[in-house]
Amino acid sequence: MFRLALWPLEGMSIFSMAARPSAGANRTQHGRAKGCAAGSSGTSKILIVTDAWAPQVNGVVRTLEALGAELSSMGHQVRYATPANHTTLPLPTYPEIRLALFPRQTILDTIDEFAPDAIHIATEGTMGFSARAICLERGLGFTTSFHTRFPDYVHARFPFIPESAVYSALKAFHAPASMTMVSTLSLKRELEAHGFSNVALWSRGVDVHRFRPRPTGELANPGVAASRPIFLYVGRLAVEKTVEAFLALDLPGSKLVVGEGPQRAELEARFPAAKFLGQKTGDELASIYTASDVFVFPSRTDTFGLVLLEALACGTPVAAYPVQGPLDVLGEANIAVLDEDLRAACLQALSIPKDECRAFALAHSWRSSAEQFLANLALAA
Repeated sequence: MFRLALWPLEGMSIFSMAARPSAGANRTQHGRAKGCAAGSSGTSKILIVTDAWAPQVNGVVRTLEALGAELSSMGHQVRYATPANHTTLPLPTYPEIRLALFPRQTILDTIDEFAPDAIHIATEGTMGFSARAICLERGLGFTTSFHTRFPDYVHARFPFIPESAVYSALKAFHAPASMTMVSTLSLKRELEAHGFSNVALWSRGVDVHRFRPRPTGELANPGVAASRPIFLYVGRLAVEKTVEAFLALDLPGSKLVVGEGPQRAELEARFPAAKFLGQKTGDELASIYTASDVFVFPSRTDTFGLVLLEALACGTPVAAYPVQGPLDVLGEANIAVLDEDLRAACLQALSIPKDECRAFALAHSWRSSAEQFLANLALAA
């Protein structure tokens, strides 16, 4: 988690920050939001600030990349402020995730040169903290997003840290934003129960052109002898994902695992019968989804789970626990089995028609997600 390492660097500063418009501020928060929605040309310049970016492979990065592509296709100008071209520090327990050190000046330069109509701060890392401070100092309106149930992640690694303390810090970070965007209605309600205000929905989508059922001749060969049925997990190999809940199941056929993370070596040692394929993306990943019989989603902490839609778009049914992310994304549609008995869910999902899974995914486009994002920017006040 990139946010965890943030706290010794800048974390407690959020409690002392206040919105202090600078004398040189040339846009009000209200004016910036309205400019995004209906600029004189009908298009806008949108700056997205994020600590999560390539070469990281995760749902936040995929979401922001897809968002930018859709906004650009709609005629908007999108620029990202990311850790690229910064000196970075590896995140403890996630060395593949690196935090930008002292990014303030580059963010300032980007804002001055690009003159965005709207600023969206996607993550609460060093990039996000710096951008937040700049916006407050200059009186610039901004929106934020809440991508993960970070308090659960912290508590899983450090049980001595109360979840309430993490929620309090996050609430302070997001409080000055004109809107905090979340992916599901249940997460919106949860944050509001913790005292967050101005929380709005921003759902997710799937690239149904890339993630689609493949003819047998196009299927990737994962390089392993996989007997059927094939049960697949795709995602980070980390403690909060509870991948072992899947790997420990007594299931027929084969278990495939796609992804990297700090738990990989441990899980490979504990579950030698499973096939660990490493990180896969794009057409190769879509091919693996298609070749599998059931996609297993054992996480109890994900707020959405883009991989759910990716699997369904490839015609692969889902087995998961009946918890926030799967319940919100999948509902009661006949494309998944949600059960506290994950083994039973896996076996029952084998009978779900693949064409129904594909049809469900077709109704969740990135264009709709981008339009919802824009509407939230327009409503910022």
